[in-house]
Amino acid sequence: MTTLTAQPNRIAQYWALTKPRVTQLAVFCAVIGMFLATPELPSWRLVVAATLGIWLLAGAAFAVNCLVEREIDSRMARTARRPMASGEISVAQTLVFSGVIGGFGMWTLYNFVNPLTMWLTFATFVGYAVIYTMILKPATPQNIVIGGLSGAMPPALGWAAIANDVPMQAWLLVLIIFIWTPPHFWSLALYRRDDFAKSGLPMLPVTHGPAFTQFHVWLYTIALAATSTLPFVTHMSGLIYLASAAVLSGIFLWYAWQVYRHYTDAIARKTFSYSIIYLSLLFAALLVDHYFRF
Repeated sequence: MTTLTAQPNRIAQYWALTKPRVTQLAVFCAVIGMFLATPELPSWRLVVAATLGIWLLAGAAFAVNCLVEREIDSRMARTARRPMASGEISVAQTLVFSGVIGGFGMWTLYNFVNPLTMWLTFATFVGYAVIYTMILKPATPQNIVIGGLSGAMPPALGWAAIANDVPMQAWLLVLIIFIWTPPHFWSLALYRRDDFAKSGLPMLPVTHGPAFTQFHVWLYTIALAATSTLPFVTHMSGLIYLASAAVLSGIFLWYAWQVYRHYTDAIARKTFSYSIIYLSLLFAALLVDHYFRF
């Protein structure tokens, strides 16, 4: 019985290294970029290959993140049960795992998609796993802002996979995620501020206090609401998207205002949860508008 249960547990541990919930949102945004890159339906073979390659490289980047931050994660209740933090998977095993899935992801993108997508995805891997995780995150409370570009890249990767190009429209989608990231992450950091204080990381609620962070959640959400209109302003999308963006941003603004003026940990938690719904529905609205625009 021990032998039978050990293998599934090990598989689950490696799966956890890839931070699957975060990876799923990133890959979802990449897939939306694939469909927006062409007026027709893209080749399903290209979509499958690009999705697999991007997913694998994203998972490899998150595995490296877990490796680098294993001691930090062990001090935080939210992350203490991650396989690296708990010592269930060794450094060597994580390096091999990340190298294998990352290498296979690059091979897939190069051979079945195009070299541009491979190199952009690899640059995103370096941006997240090295520049953000190793350099920016422990150095500055603006880490999530400066390092947010790597996390915002999936739509550009998806667009490049289909069009072998990254035009202005793709960068608008990147900009939306880039502006979305601070209010999304700082909402989490606010209600987990004691955890982050234990971690030793210079997160904004720890270095500048909750009130300062709450105000910046509000400011960035205003900027996000304005940025979300750019696809319509640039004629990339139509009224379906504009109406959806207005409603979704209005709700986000309400949450951010509550965080700023009537803060509780409960409202910060709800704001964080809604921010994920917001981005998912906003990109889904772009897809619906792309095929049913009026």
